[in-house]
Amino acid sequence: QVQLVESGGGLVEAGGSLRLSCAASGRTFSSMGWFRQAPGKEREFVATIRWSGVSTNYADSVKGRFTISRDNVKNTGYLQMSSLQPEDTAVYYCAASTYYSGGRVTRLYDYWGRGTQVTVSS
Repeated sequence: QVQLVESGGGLVEAGGSLRLSCAASGRTFSSMGWFRQAPGKEREFVATIRWSGVSTNYADSVKGRFTISRDNVKNTGYLQMSSLQPEDTAVYYCAASTYYSGGRVTRLYDYWGRGTQVTVSS
């Protein structure tokens, strides 16, 4: 089956860095994205990257701090997070789209991982 598995979450102090990974299996995709959901909030867009070309998009809240990348050979996506702040605390979800590239809306993604917890202490 198609599967996305996130890893790399954990506890980090404010100002620290963390890298999340998303291993995809079962097929290839047109794009991969990252979303996050904090307690009491709706799931929000973080970043996305196309798997053909180098186009990326970021939420305003993470621009300059987060970097999305991918390894097409390994079929794995990454989210490098730097200068982490307590407001970045959330469950981070990897998502992949079969048909769309660079989308910021959850409905554009066909497959989702189970999420990985990122907690940033103050």
